Amino acid sequence: MKLWFPIVLTLAGSAFGQEAAPLKLTLRDSIQLALKQNPQVILANLGVAQSEQDRNIARSALLPQVRAGAQENVNRVNLEASIGLRFPGFAQHVGPFRYEQVGTNFEASVFDLTLWRRYRASAAGIESSRAEEVSVREESVLLVVSQYLGTQRAAADVQAAQSRVDLAQALYNQAADLQKNGVGTGIDTLRSNVELQNEKQRLIVARTQLETSLFGLSRLLNVDPKQRIELADQVSFFDTPAVDADQTLERAWQARPELRRLLSEEQRAELELRAAGDARLPRVSVGGFWAEQGLNGSNAIPVYSYQASVDVPLFTGGRIKADRAKAEITIRQLKQQEQDTRNRIALEVKTAIAQVASARGEVDVANLGIQLARQEVEQARDRFQAGVANNVEVIQAQDSLARASDNQIAALYRYNQARADLAHSIGQMEALYAR
Repeated sequence: MKLWFPIVLTLAGSAFGQEAAPLKLTLRDSIQLALKQNPQVILANLGVAQSEQDRNIARSALLPQVRAGAQENVNRVNLEASIGLRFPGFAQHVGPFRYEQVGTNFEASVFDLTLWRRYRASAAGIESSRAEEVSVREESVLLVVSQYLGTQRAAADVQAAQSRVDLAQALYNQAADLQKNGVGTGIDTLRSNVELQNEKQRLIVARTQLETSLFGLSRLLNVDPKQRIELADQVSFFDTPAVDADQTLERAWQARPELRRLLSEEQRAELELRAAGDARLPRVSVGGFWAEQGLNGSNAIPVYSYQASVDVPLFTGGRIKADRAKAEITIRQLKQQEQDTRNRIALEVKTAIAQVASARGEVDVANLGIQLARQEVEQARDRFQAGVANNVEVIQAQDSLARASDNQIAALYRYNQARADLAHSIGQMEALYAR
């Protein structure tokens, strides 16, 4: 037992000391995780739930209100003060006496248009909250897609930087071998070594950028900071959903959630305006109570009181007029915001379509450029190996290849980001990327 106990402790300590396995996420997995636990999305969901409860509160004002209660009273009344006279030979007061009462009270609105308008306005508020939730979800998907694409770009930069380091190492070895065999010169070897160190430095910068991008993605997904993240879409690099550019502006206006939210707010403001005008109308209500009342439980008898009332506003000190003016101002503000939002959506759609077309052309040019740069490197290496030229041509060709590689990665990133921006401009981010 003494021999096995330290071994068990050692194994347990090594097990607890092991680093957790990285969380590998595809683009779709990242989006689903963000929609599930991103704080902004959760707050938007709670906003919808709160609007639903506001509607329930407004609906309760339309329904009868019934209360049950029990009470015990002890009274002593000043008879002279109550009736303004004093009767000779009678006591000045009555009591003390007690009685018990158990029963119910009720009240109900029979006709009150303001309550009905407010109930409908609260229902419009739910639609506004739902549109706001969709808007938050669309923005969250856009942020995750952009961050994921940026992280893929950083990973591609690391791969490209590593391949350039490998190429620089091969060129350095080639120059060193030629110098060793008496064919090359020391300046060629030194020049190759300088280029190798430069490429190693670029590799360090690229790796740091990748780690930073992964940290940003973790923050968007609200993942435990101790949990490492890895991209699972390395093989299908830049393979994102295609967007049909032949989208009408009317469809974008129908799908964009922020415009739907403004329309719901306008409907709600119209109902508030009507409710303010309906405040001038009479309000009819009924109420009353029924109870068992007596000096004690053995001699209690039913008592009740029922009443109906009509309330007609005659003078409200300008409150109704002010409420109507306030609602009209709100409607004008919302209509102005609606027009501004429509113009902004139109600009975003047209800009996104133009950017997609431009980025597509950049990708074609970048692909051709990297093919030519690779051919240039091969020819320069052959010329250097044959002793026709020094390695200045090789270094220049290597720099051209590095620029072509950066251009290709940047062009592919811009193309896929432009497609994401187009999907966002027509309100289709979640529909295209999360399903």
